[in-house]
Amino acid sequence: MGRVKKVDWKILLLTALAAFIGSIGQLEFKQGANNLQFDIKMLLTNYHLIAGIAVYALSTVLYIYALNKENLSILYPIIATSYIWTLIFSKFFLKEPVGLTGWAGVFFILLGVALIATQAGR
Repeated sequence: MGRVKKVDWKILLLTALAAFIGSIGQLEFKQGANNLQFDIKMLLTNYHLIAGIAVYALSTVLYIYALNKENLSILYPIIATSYIWTLIFSKFFLKEPVGLTGWAGVFFILLGVALIATQAGR
């Protein structure tokens, strides 16, 4: 029987941080999209859009680093937590409505991530 690789919890936390940061990028994209005009000067001065690209790029770099250290099947479900952060940010910063089904989705995403993380620790 093959030896099971022990999961590096620091890499899991780094991946969770990448998901969180990526959600901030999504929030910036949304705010930038509210002022979007396809004019080169306007694009270059759309600071929310520029911030979103920069933050999302940082998130991607962190995630790629984590992928170098751990299995995709372990890390990708953690990236799914970005849906949770994005929903929370949308609700509180953009004042978007979130219904019961949205919160139920958050519960099931957390449940799925917890199940996979528990399996990863074995």
